[in-house]
Amino acid sequence: MLYWLLKEELRVNNIFSINDRERVKMKKHISTIIAILVFITGLSLLLYPTVSNYWNSKHQTVVVANYSEKIEKMDDKDRQAAIDLAISYNTGLVSNSGRFTPSDSELSVYKSLLNADGTGMMGYITIPEIRCKLAIYHSVDDSVLQVGVGHLEGSSLPVGGSSTHCVISGHRGLLSARLFTDIDRLEKGDLFYLHVYGKVLAYEVDKISVVEPEDYGPLEIEEGKDLCTLLTCTPYGINTQRLMVRGHRVVDSLYNESNITSDAARVDTLVVASCVGVVFLLVGIIVSKIWRFRGHEKNNS
Repeated sequence: MLYWLLKEELRVNNIFSINDRERVKMKKHISTIIAILVFITGLSLLLYPTVSNYWNSKHQTVVVANYSEKIEKMDDKDRQAAIDLAISYNTGLVSNSGRFTPSDSELSVYKSLLNADGTGMMGYITIPEIRCKLAIYHSVDDSVLQVGVGHLEGSSLPVGGSSTHCVISGHRGLLSARLFTDIDRLEKGDLFYLHVYGKVLAYEVDKISVVEPEDYGPLEIEEGKDLCTLLTCTPYGINTQRLMVRGHRVVDSLYNESNITSDAARVDTLVVASCVGVVFLLVGIIVSKIWRFRGHEKNNS
């Protein structure tokens, strides 16, 4: 009887001992899994701006290429007709004191102009000094400014001409895209170009100013002048004011697109691919070590 009791006690103790070991193993596995998840999350946050900006830049490149192809296929008469309508629209803005607060009907007319493919893209801008090439869309709605730059409703359409003032607005400091992040690097004398319906309009920076958000004074049309202002938020990351980089039209400036690289070229494909590859490699190594460790424990048990 005593022998049986001792044997039973040993069996029960052995069961508890096995359960304790299993609980310790489980805790180790859970801790390892949590560590892996924290590592992957941290690395993903670290790489997000680079990968996301690269992806957006690739998108910009495709969008600009598709637009250029669409415009090239248009008949010359159709292109000129679209430009003539935009010029007529700009003429009407000169005497419209409420142009920055358009009615619904005025917005409808505005959005129908320079809209060749129905996407709202009216052209694109290139800024050689900061190696920037971005699609220009109708309006400055937030959905537009997340993926490109927008034309401010009520300002002149980007077709040039006497007594016009076109305003192009873009975000700074987005994690997902650079957009107008670097326009604070522009100086007087720098050039930027608007590409609209096959025309290339060159503007030379002549004025840089910082104003309050509600100050539209610097955006007014000036008689006889052909102006374009690039508009963004400032200071960087605070965004309580507006940075305005204004340029006047220079008709004799030569444009060479080979000197302009799209935003996509600013982040080398090899760099992005290497970063993503490193992530998967590290995760693979960690998972492999855990798998081998578990197999070793099973063999020992």
